[in-house]
Amino acid sequence: MANSVSKKSWLKKLGPGLITGAADDDPSGIATYSQSGAQFGFNLLWTLFLTYPLMVGIQIISAKIGRVSGHGLATNMRRHYPAWLLYSIVSLLLVANTINIAADVAAMGEAMKLLAGGPAHLYALGFGMLSLLLQIFIPYNRYVRLLKWLTLALLAYVGTAFVVHTPWTEVFAKTAWPQLSWKPAYITTVVAVFGTTISPYLFFWQASQEVEDLHAQPGAQALRDAPDQASANFNRIKVDTVVGMGFSNIVAYFIMLTTAVTLGMHGITDIQTSAQAATALRPIAGEFAFFLFSAGIIGTGLLAVPVLAGSAAYAMAGAFHWKNSLELKPALAKKFYGIIAVSTIIGVVLCFTPVDPIKALYWSAVINGVISAPIMGVMMLMAANPKIMGSFVIGLKLKVLGWICTGAMTLAVLTMLLTLGR
Repeated sequence: MANSVSKKSWLKKLGPGLITGAADDDPSGIATYSQSGAQFGFNLLWTLFLTYPLMVGIQIISAKIGRVSGHGLATNMRRHYPAWLLYSIVSLLLVANTINIAADVAAMGEAMKLLAGGPAHLYALGFGMLSLLLQIFIPYNRYVRLLKWLTLALLAYVGTAFVVHTPWTEVFAKTAWPQLSWKPAYITTVVAVFGTTISPYLFFWQASQEVEDLHAQPGAQALRDAPDQASANFNRIKVDTVVGMGFSNIVAYFIMLTTAVTLGMHGITDIQTSAQAATALRPIAGEFAFFLFSAGIIGTGLLAVPVLAGSAAYAMAGAFHWKNSLELKPALAKKFYGIIAVSTIIGVVLCFTPVDPIKALYWSAVINGVISAPIMGVMMLMAANPKIMGSFVIGLKLKVLGWICTGAMTLAVLTMLLTLGR
């Protein structure tokens, strides 16, 4: 009985961090990891170990800002920082997320076409509308449970690595001692992996989900007003984020590994989309591996699209002081749900236009890269500001980890910008 209670309480700690981490492995991310594995084999597996502690640190900071202050990142920016900074960041985030939704929905449609045949565009429309309707008509408490179950779809990528032949001794050796390169293609791919694992929409989503959880729990208050609740909540945030980001990076590791032992070893090194990776995998790894890879694209897309649309809506609502909560009925938060609807619908519509999804996704990554560093810098200032955090300003360990992550992301962005003209 004691073990059952312990297990239940441990599972209850998993929520915003788990969903945030899983949403990071969206179809667009799958394409990046697939390209990394196909082009460089096992020599980029080390990047997932480098990004892990940085992801944990910055996501814990975003979660703490939400739980301690009782407000999302955009609301805190509006209250304490210049309006031009807030509006610039939120506008760019909305554009980047909408483009990302388009790429993810298109990938889901292509994956469904691979599995069942038929028109990819209509599948994309169906997946986009399904995601939108679920967000609008299912209350937060039930919807977040659905998102938790969808994280299991990512296990398909762990399973795929065990379906194909994998030289584990070489994998472990190359992970620990990779062949590094200073060639532009290698450096650019490292930057792409870094930018894929640490994305601005994840910061906004996790902070806002802490606020949602706060409102959903009877008796819960912002920790500034209820310091006696701090210990339990900080422990939960730590466990949730460590597990969630770990899950995210393990899945990314196995996607990179699977494509390395299949596509890379067979000379297929140019992968532009997740669906293309699944197609190329089929004749090499067999039908079951192909099915797992394709089904995973759909499952993770259903998880990522609402996170992308929701994070944009939380950011806009915080910036303009609108009511915002997935627990509220649409009639009580029309503008908030309007942003979710508009970003999702535009994303779907882009699938029916001549816009090149690869180029669009590329520019989405550029926008995300440009805004990520300043957002992280502002977050670090927020987390150390007693006006926002009260007596719960972050300690030295999180400060060091957070600023290292901010510095590393800044370096990655500068590297990316330097390679744009090449």
